Amino acid sequence: MAEPLNIALAGLGTVGAGVVRLIETNAELIARRARRPIRISAVSARDRTKDRGVDLSGYRWLDDPADVAGQSDIDVVVEMVGGSDGPALALARKAIAGGKSFVTANKAMIAHHGLELAAAAEAAGVALKFEAAVAGGIPVIKGLSEGAAANAIERVYGILNGTCNYILSTMEDTGRDFADVLAEAQRLGYAEADPTFDVEGIDAAHKLAILAGIAFGTRLRFDAVETTGISGVMAADIAQARALGYVIRLIGTAEIDRRGAAPGLFQRVRPHLIHCDHPLASVDGATNAVVAEGNFMGRLLFQGAGAGEGPTASAVVADLIDIARGEKGAAFSMPSHELESLEPAQSGHRLGRSYLRFIVPDRPGVLAEITAAMRDAGVSIESFIQKGRGGEEGEVIVALVTHEGPESGVSEALRILQGSDSVAKPPLVMQIIGG
Repeated sequence: MAEPLNIALAGLGTVGAGVVRLIETNAELIARRARRPIRISAVSARDRTKDRGVDLSGYRWLDDPADVAGQSDIDVVVEMVGGSDGPALALARKAIAGGKSFVTANKAMIAHHGLELAAAAEAAGVALKFEAAVAGGIPVIKGLSEGAAANAIERVYGILNGTCNYILSTMEDTGRDFADVLAEAQRLGYAEADPTFDVEGIDAAHKLAILAGIAFGTRLRFDAVETTGISGVMAADIAQARALGYVIRLIGTAEIDRRGAAPGLFQRVRPHLIHCDHPLASVDGATNAVVAEGNFMGRLLFQGAGAGEGPTASAVVADLIDIARGEKGAAFSMPSHELESLEPAQSGHRLGRSYLRFIVPDRPGVLAEITAAMRDAGVSIESFIQKGRGGEEGEVIVALVTHEGPESGVSEALRILQGSDSVAKPPLVMQIIGG
Protein backbone atom coordinates (compact mmCIF):
# COMPACT_ATOMS: atom_id res chain seq x y z
CA MET A 1 0.00 0.00 0.00
CA ALA A 2 1.19 3.56 -0.73
CA GLU A 3 2.58 5.96 1.83
CA PRO A 4 0.01 7.47 4.24
CA LEU A 5 -1.66 10.78 3.56
CA ASN A 6 -0.67 12.87 6.58
CA ILE A 7 -3.24 15.43 7.69
CA ALA A 8 -3.48 18.11 10.34
CA LEU A 9 -6.73 19.25 11.93
CA ALA A 10 -7.24 22.87 12.96
CA GLY A 11 -10.33 23.20 15.14
CA LEU A 12 -11.58 20.43 17.41
CA GLY A 13 -15.20 21.31 18.00
CA THR A 14 -18.06 18.95 17.29
CA VAL A 15 -17.07 18.34 13.67
CA GLY A 16 -13.33 18.22 14.31
CA ALA A 17 -13.77 15.60 17.02
CA GLY A 18 -16.10 13.77 14.66
CA VAL A 19 -13.40 13.63 11.99
CA VAL A 20 -10.97 12.11 14.49
CA ARG A 21 -13.56 9.55 15.58
CA LEU A 22 -14.48 8.62 12.02
CA ILE A 23 -10.89 8.19 10.83
CA GLU A 24 -10.05 6.06 13.87
CA THR A 25 -13.20 3.93 13.68
CA ASN A 26 -13.14 3.28 9.92
CA ALA A 27 -9.36 3.41 9.39
CA GLU A 28 -9.13 0.10 7.52
CA LEU A 29 -12.12 0.76 5.27
CA ILE A 30 -10.91 4.30 4.52
CA ALA A 31 -7.43 3.02 3.62
CA ARG A 32 -8.88 0.46 1.21
CA ARG A 33 -11.09 3.04 -0.50
CA ALA A 34 -8.38 5.72 -0.56
CA ARG A 35 -5.77 3.16 -1.64
CA ARG A 36 -3.52 4.45 1.14
CA PRO A 37 -3.91 5.12 4.88
CA ILE A 38 -5.12 8.54 6.03
CA ARG A 39 -3.22 9.47 9.16
CA ILE A 40 -3.76 12.34 11.58
CA SER A 41 -0.34 13.77 12.35
CA ALA A 42 -1.15 17.02 14.16
CA VAL A 43 -4.08 18.84 15.76
CA SER A 44 -4.71 22.36 16.97
CA ALA A 45 -7.35 24.00 19.15
CA ARG A 46 -7.56 26.70 21.80
CA ASP A 47 -8.02 24.49 24.87
CA ARG A 48 -5.87 21.41 25.43
CA THR A 49 -7.76 20.40 28.57
CA LYS A 50 -11.28 20.21 27.11
CA ASP A 51 -12.85 16.75 27.00
CA ARG A 52 -13.88 16.19 23.39
CA GLY A 53 -14.82 12.54 23.77
CA VAL A 54 -11.81 11.31 21.76
CA ASP A 55 -8.25 10.49 22.83
CA LEU A 56 -5.90 13.10 21.34
CA SER A 57 -2.82 12.14 23.33
CA GLY A 58 -1.22 10.35 20.40
CA TYR A 59 -1.25 13.41 18.13
CA ARG A 60 1.17 16.32 17.96
CA TRP A 61 -0.54 19.36 19.51
CA LEU A 62 -0.01 22.86 18.13
CA ASP A 63 -1.45 25.79 20.09
CA ASP A 64 -1.48 28.20 17.13
CA PRO A 65 -3.58 27.00 14.17
CA ALA A 66 -1.31 28.94 11.81
CA ASP A 67 1.56 26.64 12.82
CA VAL A 68 -0.31 23.69 11.29
CA ALA A 69 0.48 24.94 7.79
CA GLY A 70 4.19 25.09 8.50
CA GLN A 71 4.69 21.43 9.38
CA SER A 72 6.90 19.82 6.72
CA ASP A 73 5.41 16.35 7.11
CA ILE A 74 1.79 17.45 6.54
CA ASP A 75 0.13 16.82 3.16
CA VAL A 76 -3.33 18.23 3.86
CA VAL A 77 -4.65 20.85 6.28
CA VAL A 78 -8.26 20.44 7.45
CA GLU A 79 -9.78 23.67 8.75
CA MET A 80 -12.77 23.69 11.11
CA VAL A 81 -12.04 26.94 12.93
CA GLY A 82 -14.87 28.87 11.26
CA GLY A 83 -15.39 32.48 10.28
CA SER A 84 -15.08 34.13 6.89
CA ASP A 85 -11.85 35.93 7.77
CA GLY A 86 -9.33 35.95 10.62
CA PRO A 87 -7.44 32.78 11.59
CA ALA A 88 -9.33 30.52 9.17
CA LEU A 89 -8.50 32.60 6.11
CA ALA A 90 -4.91 33.15 7.22
CA LEU A 91 -4.51 29.39 7.63
CA ALA A 92 -6.01 28.68 4.22
CA ARG A 93 -3.70 31.13 2.48
CA LYS A 94 -0.62 29.87 4.31
CA ALA A 95 -1.40 26.19 3.74
CA ILE A 96 -2.02 26.58 0.01
CA ALA A 97 1.00 28.83 -0.47
CA GLY A 98 3.05 26.15 1.30
CA GLY A 99 1.98 23.50 -1.21
CA LYS A 100 -0.54 21.73 1.03
CA SER A 101 -4.01 20.70 -0.05
CA PHE A 102 -6.80 22.28 1.96
CA VAL A 103 -10.13 20.86 3.12
CA THR A 104 -12.72 22.96 4.93
CA ALA A 105 -16.30 22.92 6.18
CA ASN A 106 -16.31 26.74 6.30
CA LYS A 107 -19.09 27.97 4.02
CA ALA A 108 -18.67 31.63 5.00
CA MET A 109 -15.00 31.66 4.00
CA ILE A 110 -15.67 29.91 0.69
CA ALA A 111 -18.59 32.23 -0.13
CA HIS A 112 -16.45 35.31 0.51
CA HIS A 113 -12.97 34.15 -0.56
CA GLY A 114 -13.49 30.94 -2.53
CA LEU A 115 -12.39 32.41 -5.88
CA GLU A 116 -9.14 33.74 -4.42
CA LEU A 117 -8.38 30.42 -2.72
CA ALA A 118 -9.31 28.39 -5.81
CA ALA A 119 -6.94 30.43 -7.99
CA ALA A 120 -4.16 30.03 -5.41
CA ALA A 121 -4.73 26.25 -5.20
CA GLU A 122 -4.62 25.93 -8.99
CA ALA A 123 -1.37 27.91 -9.13
CA ALA A 124 0.17 25.77 -6.37
CA GLY A 125 -1.02 22.49 -7.86
CA VAL A 126 -2.93 21.47 -4.73
CA ALA A 127 -6.55 20.64 -3.96
CA LEU A 128 -9.15 22.93 -2.41
CA LYS A 129 -12.19 20.95 -1.29
CA PHE A 130 -15.29 21.95 0.69
CA GLU A 131 -18.02 19.30 0.31
CA ALA A 132 -18.88 19.72 4.00
CA ALA A 133 -19.51 23.45 3.57
CA VAL A 134 -22.89 22.89 1.89
CA ALA A 135 -25.64 20.63 3.23
CA GLY A 136 -23.47 18.66 5.68
CA GLY A 137 -23.30 15.01 4.74
CA ILE A 138 -25.27 15.35 1.48
CA PRO A 139 -22.83 14.96 -1.46
CA VAL A 140 -24.45 17.77 -3.42
CA ILE A 141 -21.21 19.45 -4.53
CA LYS A 142 -19.85 16.17 -5.90
CA GLY A 143 -23.25 15.42 -7.39
CA LEU A 144 -23.36 18.69 -9.30
CA SER A 145 -19.69 18.89 -10.29
CA GLU A 146 -19.32 15.22 -11.26
CA GLY A 147 -22.62 13.38 -11.55
CA ALA A 148 -24.36 16.21 -13.40
CA ALA A 149 -21.26 17.47 -15.22
CA ALA A 150 -22.68 16.78 -18.70
CA ASN A 151 -25.80 18.85 -18.06
CA ALA A 152 -26.56 22.51 -18.38
CA ILE A 153 -28.06 23.14 -14.94
CA GLU A 154 -31.08 25.39 -15.34
CA ARG A 155 -31.96 25.96 -11.71
CA VAL A 156 -30.83 24.90 -8.25
CA TYR A 157 -32.95 25.49 -5.17
CA GLY A 158 -33.76 23.99 -1.82
CA ILE A 159 -33.75 23.97 1.97
CA LEU A 160 -30.22 24.91 2.97
CA ASN A 161 -30.46 25.64 6.70
CA GLY A 162 -31.44 22.95 9.19
CA THR A 163 -32.05 25.39 12.07
CA CYS A 164 -34.67 27.32 10.09
CA ASN A 165 -36.28 24.13 8.87
CA TYR A 166 -36.47 22.77 12.41
CA ILE A 167 -38.08 25.98 13.64
CA LEU A 168 -40.63 26.19 10.81
CA SER A 169 -41.62 22.52 10.93
CA THR A 170 -41.92 22.66 14.74
CA MET A 171 -44.15 25.74 14.46
CA GLU A 172 -46.18 23.76 11.94
CA ASP A 173 -46.51 20.73 14.24
CA THR A 174 -47.23 22.62 17.48
CA GLY A 175 -48.88 25.90 16.53
CA ARG A 176 -46.34 27.81 18.62
CA ASP A 177 -44.85 31.13 17.56
CA PHE A 178 -41.35 31.85 16.30
CA ALA A 179 -39.76 33.24 19.48
CA ASP A 180 -40.93 30.29 21.59
CA VAL A 181 -39.65 27.65 19.15
CA LEU A 182 -36.35 29.51 18.65
CA ALA A 183 -35.73 29.49 22.40
CA GLU A 184 -36.39 25.74 22.47
CA ALA A 185 -34.04 25.21 19.50
CA GLN A 186 -31.31 27.09 21.40
CA ARG A 187 -31.85 24.93 24.50
CA LEU A 188 -31.61 21.76 22.39
CA GLY A 189 -28.48 22.94 20.56
CA TYR A 190 -30.13 23.27 17.13
CA ALA A 191 -29.64 27.06 17.19
CA GLU A 192 -26.67 29.14 18.33
CA ALA A 193 -26.84 31.56 21.26
CA ASP A 194 -26.73 34.28 18.58
CA PRO A 195 -28.94 32.77 15.85
CA THR A 196 -28.73 35.71 13.43
CA PHE A 197 -26.76 33.93 10.68
CA ASP A 198 -29.30 31.11 10.65
CA VAL A 199 -32.69 32.76 11.13
CA GLU A 200 -31.95 35.80 8.96
CA GLY A 201 -30.94 33.59 6.04
CA ILE A 202 -27.24 34.48 5.90
CA ASP A 203 -26.02 30.90 6.36
CA ALA A 204 -28.34 29.72 3.58
CA ALA A 205 -27.12 32.58 1.37
CA HIS A 206 -23.50 31.47 1.83
CA LYS A 207 -24.40 27.97 0.71
CA LEU A 208 -26.54 29.17 -2.19
CA ALA A 209 -23.71 31.32 -3.57
CA ILE A 210 -21.39 28.29 -3.53
CA LEU A 211 -23.97 26.04 -5.20
CA ALA A 212 -24.64 28.63 -7.89
CA GLY A 213 -20.96 28.92 -8.74
CA ILE A 214 -20.63 25.15 -9.14
CA ALA A 215 -23.96 24.59 -10.90
CA PHE A 216 -23.60 27.36 -13.47
CA GLY A 217 -19.83 27.80 -13.79
CA THR A 218 -20.06 31.40 -12.60
CA ARG A 219 -17.99 33.54 -10.30
CA LEU A 220 -19.34 33.60 -6.75
CA ARG A 221 -21.55 36.60 -5.96
CA PHE A 222 -22.56 36.27 -2.32
CA ASP A 223 -23.02 40.04 -2.20
CA ALA A 224 -25.82 39.72 -4.77
CA VAL A 225 -27.97 37.17 -2.89
CA GLU A 226 -31.33 38.74 -1.97
CA THR A 227 -31.82 37.55 1.61
CA THR A 228 -34.87 37.47 3.88
CA GLY A 229 -34.97 35.27 6.97
CA ILE A 230 -37.78 33.64 8.93
CA SER A 231 -37.96 35.89 12.00
CA GLY A 232 -41.05 37.60 10.56
CA VAL A 233 -43.02 34.36 10.10
CA MET A 234 -45.89 34.06 12.59
CA ALA A 235 -47.87 31.06 13.78
CA ALA A 236 -50.84 32.61 11.96
CA ASP A 237 -48.92 32.40 8.67
CA ILE A 238 -48.21 28.72 9.28
CA ALA A 239 -51.88 28.06 10.01
CA GLN A 240 -53.05 30.00 6.98
CA ALA A 241 -50.59 28.18 4.73
CA ARG A 242 -51.88 24.85 6.01
CA ALA A 243 -55.48 25.90 5.32
CA LEU A 244 -54.49 26.68 1.74
CA GLY A 245 -52.68 23.34 1.32
CA TYR A 246 -49.11 24.59 1.80
CA VAL A 247 -46.23 24.53 4.27
CA ILE A 248 -43.68 27.31 4.81
CA ARG A 249 -40.00 26.64 4.19
CA LEU A 250 -36.94 28.87 3.83
CA ILE A 251 -35.86 28.32 0.21
CA GLY A 252 -32.70 29.38 -1.55
CA THR A 253 -33.05 29.68 -5.33
CA ALA A 254 -30.45 30.34 -8.02
CA GLU A 255 -30.74 30.34 -11.80
CA ILE A 256 -29.37 32.03 -14.88
CA ASP A 257 -31.84 34.63 -16.13
CA ARG A 258 -31.57 34.99 -19.91
CA ARG A 259 -34.56 37.28 -20.46
CA GLY A 260 -32.59 40.53 -20.57
CA ALA A 261 -30.10 41.90 -23.08
CA ALA A 262 -27.39 39.93 -21.28
CA PRO A 263 -27.72 36.91 -18.98
CA GLY A 264 -27.81 37.61 -15.26
CA LEU A 265 -27.43 35.53 -12.09
CA PHE A 266 -30.55 35.39 -9.94
CA GLN A 267 -30.01 34.34 -6.30
CA ARG A 268 -32.53 34.66 -3.49
CA VAL A 269 -33.15 33.25 -0.01
CA ARG A 270 -36.68 33.81 1.28
CA PRO A 271 -39.51 31.95 3.06
CA HIS A 272 -41.87 30.36 0.52
CA LEU A 273 -45.21 28.60 0.57
CA ILE A 274 -44.58 25.07 -0.73
CA HIS A 275 -47.55 23.04 -1.96
CA CYS A 276 -48.01 19.84 0.01
CA ASP A 277 -47.51 17.73 -3.15
CA HIS A 278 -44.04 19.18 -3.80
CA PRO A 279 -41.03 17.03 -2.72
CA LEU A 280 -39.68 19.81 -0.48
CA ALA A 281 -42.91 19.99 1.54
CA SER A 282 -42.14 16.73 3.32
CA VAL A 283 -38.65 17.83 4.39
CA ASP A 284 -38.94 18.58 8.09
CA GLY A 285 -36.77 18.84 11.19
CA ALA A 286 -33.11 19.76 10.72
CA THR A 287 -32.96 18.09 7.31
CA ASN A 288 -31.58 19.80 4.18
CA ALA A 289 -32.70 19.17 0.61
CA VAL A 290 -31.40 20.51 -2.70
CA VAL A 291 -33.15 20.24 -6.08
CA ALA A 292 -31.14 20.60 -9.30
CA GLU A 293 -32.80 20.76 -12.71
CA GLY A 294 -30.70 19.95 -15.78
CA ASN A 295 -31.52 20.04 -19.47
CA PHE A 296 -31.00 16.28 -19.96
CA MET A 297 -31.17 14.74 -16.46
CA GLY A 298 -34.42 16.44 -15.41
CA ARG A 299 -34.94 16.99 -11.69
CA LEU A 300 -32.56 15.56 -9.07
CA LEU A 301 -33.28 15.71 -5.34
CA PHE A 302 -30.46 15.51 -2.79
CA GLN A 303 -31.76 15.10 0.76
CA GLY A 304 -30.26 14.25 4.14
CA ALA A 305 -28.76 15.55 7.35
CA GLY A 306 -27.48 19.07 6.74
CA ALA A 307 -25.36 19.38 9.87
CA GLY A 308 -24.12 17.46 12.87
CA GLU A 309 -20.96 15.63 13.84
CA GLY A 310 -21.37 12.45 11.82
CA PRO A 311 -22.71 13.77 8.50
CA THR A 312 -20.32 16.73 8.32
CA ALA A 313 -17.29 14.66 9.35
CA SER A 314 -18.28 12.14 6.67
CA ALA A 315 -18.14 14.85 4.00
CA VAL A 316 -14.74 16.07 5.26
CA VAL A 317 -13.26 12.57 5.13
CA ALA A 318 -14.77 11.96 1.68
CA ASP A 319 -12.76 14.96 0.46
CA LEU A 320 -9.64 13.51 2.08
CA ILE A 321 -10.20 10.20 0.30
CA ASP A 322 -10.40 12.03 -3.03
CA ILE A 323 -7.10 13.78 -2.32
CA ALA A 324 -5.48 10.49 -1.24
CA ARG A 325 -6.47 9.02 -4.61
CA GLY A 326 -4.86 11.98 -6.39
CA GLU A 327 -8.21 13.45 -7.43
CA LYS A 328 -7.60 17.17 -7.10
CA GLY A 329 -9.45 18.95 -9.90
CA ALA A 330 -10.72 22.53 -9.97
CA ALA A 331 -12.57 23.62 -6.85
CA PHE A 332 -15.52 24.98 -8.86
CA SER A 333 -15.55 22.28 -11.56
CA MET A 334 -13.52 24.37 -14.01
CA PRO A 335 -10.45 26.61 -13.71
CA SER A 336 -11.26 29.78 -11.79
CA HIS A 337 -10.26 32.06 -14.69
CA GLU A 338 -12.87 30.34 -16.90
CA LEU A 339 -15.77 31.01 -14.53
CA GLU A 340 -18.30 33.35 -16.11
CA SER A 341 -18.80 36.76 -14.51
CA LEU A 342 -22.50 37.69 -14.45
CA GLU A 343 -24.28 40.73 -13.10
CA PRO A 344 -27.16 40.18 -10.63
CA ALA A 345 -30.54 39.58 -12.27
CA GLN A 346 -33.46 41.62 -11.04
CA SER A 347 -36.56 39.85 -9.74
CA GLY A 348 -39.26 42.25 -10.94
CA HIS A 349 -40.09 40.50 -14.22
CA ARG A 350 -40.26 37.04 -12.61
CA LEU A 351 -43.73 35.53 -12.85
CA GLY A 352 -45.43 33.76 -9.98
CA ARG A 353 -48.04 33.79 -7.27
CA SER A 354 -47.39 35.44 -3.91
CA TYR A 355 -48.73 35.32 -0.37
CA LEU A 356 -48.83 38.70 1.41
CA ARG A 357 -49.59 39.17 5.08
CA PHE A 358 -50.41 42.53 6.69
CA ILE A 359 -50.99 43.51 10.30
CA VAL A 360 -53.50 46.34 10.17
CA PRO A 361 -55.71 48.45 12.47
CA ASP A 362 -59.16 46.96 12.98
CA ARG A 363 -61.14 49.82 11.44
CA PRO A 364 -63.18 50.50 8.30
CA GLY A 365 -61.42 51.39 5.07
CA VAL A 366 -58.23 49.37 5.59
CA LEU A 367 -59.15 46.55 3.23
CA ALA A 368 -60.29 49.04 0.62
CA GLU A 369 -56.93 50.80 0.75
CA ILE A 370 -54.99 47.54 0.37
CA THR A 371 -57.14 46.35 -2.54
CA ALA A 372 -56.86 49.76 -4.22
CA ALA A 373 -53.06 49.58 -3.98
CA MET A 374 -53.12 46.11 -5.54
CA ARG A 375 -55.43 47.32 -8.31
CA ASP A 376 -53.30 50.36 -9.08
CA ALA A 377 -50.18 48.14 -9.25
CA GLY A 378 -51.88 45.68 -11.59
CA VAL A 379 -51.94 42.83 -9.06
CA SER A 380 -54.85 40.40 -9.38
CA ILE A 381 -56.04 38.95 -6.04
CA GLU A 382 -56.99 35.28 -5.94
CA SER A 383 -58.14 35.15 -2.30
CA PHE A 384 -58.41 37.53 0.65
CA ILE A 385 -58.41 36.42 4.29
CA GLN A 386 -58.98 38.44 7.45
CA LYS A 387 -58.52 36.18 10.43
CA GLY A 388 -57.14 36.32 13.95
CA ARG A 389 -55.36 38.97 15.96
CA GLY A 390 -51.96 40.43 15.20
CA GLY A 391 -50.87 40.25 18.82
CA GLU A 392 -51.77 43.77 19.92
CA GLU A 393 -55.12 45.28 20.86
CA GLY A 394 -56.99 46.71 17.91
CA GLU A 395 -54.94 45.01 15.22
CA VAL A 396 -55.89 42.15 12.90
CA ILE A 397 -54.09 39.96 10.38
CA VAL A 398 -55.02 40.32 6.74
CA ALA A 399 -53.55 37.91 4.18
CA LEU A 400 -54.02 37.63 0.46
CA VAL A 401 -52.88 35.32 -2.33
CA THR A 402 -52.28 36.76 -5.79
CA HIS A 403 -52.88 35.29 -9.19
CA GLU A 404 -49.76 34.71 -11.27
CA GLY A 405 -48.10 37.92 -12.33
CA PRO A 406 -44.80 39.79 -12.33
CA GLU A 407 -43.18 40.35 -8.95
CA SER A 408 -42.76 44.01 -9.85
CA GLY A 409 -46.51 44.44 -9.36
CA VAL A 410 -46.35 43.25 -5.76
CA SER A 411 -43.35 45.51 -5.11
CA GLU A 412 -45.22 48.48 -6.55
CA ALA A 413 -48.30 47.78 -4.39
CA LEU A 414 -46.12 47.68 -1.28
CA ARG A 415 -44.48 50.94 -2.36
CA ILE A 416 -47.91 52.57 -2.63
CA LEU A 417 -48.79 51.37 0.88
CA GLN A 418 -45.46 52.42 2.40
CA GLY A 419 -45.99 54.94 5.18
CA SER A 420 -49.75 54.37 5.28
CA ASP A 421 -51.33 54.29 8.75
CA SER A 422 -53.43 51.39 7.47
CA VAL A 423 -50.37 49.10 7.72
CA ALA A 424 -49.21 48.76 11.33
CA LYS A 425 -46.08 46.68 10.71
CA PRO A 426 -43.92 45.73 7.71
CA PRO A 427 -45.76 43.20 5.52
CA LEU A 428 -44.47 39.69 4.89
CA VAL A 429 -44.19 38.51 1.27
CA MET A 430 -43.63 34.87 0.33
CA GLN A 431 -43.56 33.38 -3.15
CA ILE A 432 -45.59 30.23 -3.82
CA ILE A 433 -44.12 27.02 -5.25
CA GLY A 434 -46.49 24.41 -6.68
CA GLY A 435 -50.23 24.15 -6.45
